[in-house]
Amino acid sequence: MDIRILLLVTVAVAFMAACNMNQKHEKQSRKASFHSLATHTQDTMPAQNGGKIEKTEEEWRKLLTAKEFRILRERGTEIPFVNEYWDNKKEGIYYCGACGQPLYSSRHKYRSGTGWPSFWKPITPSAVEEREDNSFFMTRTEIVCSRCGSHIGHVFNDGPEPTGLRYCMNSAALDFKEQAVD
Repeated sequence: MDIRILLLVTVAVAFMAACNMNQKHEKQSRKASFHSLATHTQDTMPAQNGGKIEKTEEEWRKLLTAKEFRILRERGTEIPFVNEYWDNKKEGIYYCGACGQPLYSSRHKYRSGTGWPSFWKPITPSAVEEREDNSFFMTRTEIVCSRCGSHIGHVFNDGPEPTGLRYCMNSAALDFKEQAVD
């Protein structure tokens, strides 16, 4: 291979890695301040809205990356096997990528072979809500965050025992915090 091509490819890969690191750092700092606000807001919100977080789509667009917005707010999906958490084996908690609510524990994660992070149950039954999804000429059960209504993924009846469920989630809809889990 020509040395110039090899050098060009190396520089391009390094540039893409640096851009990805910068975007990840920007996402983390932007979300850190929002998550502390969201937690405080949930604790102090009036009971009439049940602690739900309500924002305009423009407000969500300012908080989320383009990819996160497409998945969380526009009900998109990501490519299997190349997303951030599909093969994550670390112990910890998976949070809603929009509002920071705890959704899934690594204790309930399993390798489904689908290429997306899969869980056999949410961290608590009230963490997620189900909605009927009739897109793409089929009926599925969509999973949304119960606090902010953001799209997280879908649930299917082909999971392992004890529930028989497969919560097939988008990595871009989740934030993971490594920690010991009971």
